[in-house]
Amino acid sequence: MYEEKVNIKYSEMDYKLALKPSALLNFLQDMASQNAENLGFGYSYIIKKNLAWFLLKYHMEFDEYPLGEYNLTIKTEPRGYNKIFAFRDFEIHNSKKCLARIASTWSLVDLTSGKLANIGEALENNSGMPPFQKRANDLEYKKIKMPEKIDIEKIFEIRYDDIDVNRHVNNANYIIWAFEPLSFNFRSERHLKELDMTFKKEIKYGSRVISQIEFENDTFTKHLLKNAETGEDLCLINAEWK
Repeated sequence: MYEEKVNIKYSEMDYKLALKPSALLNFLQDMASQNAENLGFGYSYIIKKNLAWFLLKYHMEFDEYPLGEYNLTIKTEPRGYNKIFAFRDFEIHNSKKCLARIASTWSLVDLTSGKLANIGEALENNSGMPPFQKRANDLEYKKIKMPEKIDIEKIFEIRYDDIDVNRHVNNANYIIWAFEPLSFNFRSERHLKELDMTFKKEIKYGSRVISQIEFENDTFTKHLLKNAETGEDLCLINAEWK
């Protein structure tokens, strides 16, 4: 288990001092990248093989959403891999208790062909990541519900600063676009309780994104991000609020 103490800056909080979801996703991605580097299967190793790690999905459960927390400890553990998927867990702690647990799934993608790579072969079975073994207390991914009717939507243009080292949109931007159509009052009065997020397809600079939302009820929203030019689904999110 790798852990880091994180000092939360005001730029990473909303006006009620809650951690911004996009800041949380950046913390998780940065920690995963650093831990992978430390264990020998990070960016500097896989780029030589023309490969890149791509995040496929998250499942998050918050016992208490980080609110007014200036110092957090984030822990992460690579849980292992099977043929084409790798799994990583996270925990978020304040000074007293665990606030949240997070499960994530990743794949290795060939940057030329776009195809998924065999992880064991790509890592030459000689890394700090073991084969995956399930545990009794593992979080369970929930089946994501697609929006059936669109209550609100908004269009965004992708900026240069939205792009990551792989020349694709950084995954933290997806949650910004997904939640931005929600009203000020909705966001002000609620915090995340659970989140399921599936990344379907990457998008690049110069494109536009449509963010669509259906309200299933006052505490459950279904989100769909689509490529405005092609109509392809980019990301699906189900959010439970309290």
